Amino acid sequence: MASRLNPYLVFEGDARQAMEFYKEVFGGTLELSTYAEIGGASGAPDADKIMHGMLESPSGFTLMGAGTPPGEDYSRGNAYSISLSGEDEAELRGYWEKLSAGGTVTVPLEKQMWGDVFGMCRDRFQVAWMVNISGQQG
Repeated sequence: MASRLNPYLVFEGDARQAMEFYKEVFGGTLELSTYAEIGGASGAPDADKIMHGMLESPSGFTLMGAGTPPGEDYSRGNAYSISLSGEDEAELRGYWEKLSAGGTVTVPLEKQMWGDVFGMCRDRFQVAWMVNISGQQG
């Protein structure tokens, strides 16, 4: 198996909802594990929180995420974004529509000076996304 690089996102109390949202966007198989399932005390306050989640999409995307670990402070950052790129316009526009719904579009998905269709948004969980559709004519 080849090495792979994938984003790992951390959420504040809404990791389950966020990972289920991304499953709706990308499809695929979602595995979620709580602290209780991984060996934490089942009666602990964080027992039902997501300790690890992994989504594997039919397109080959892997997205991992979890809730903030117990005892750590959470801070939403803006030093990251996730880029989706390729030539399948219908697929990428579909992702864009779902990701931007309920979020904030910072750059509309439209043809750019370099010739590709590109857009940027923050989804409803404040995760920054870039979508680039290459090879567009017209």
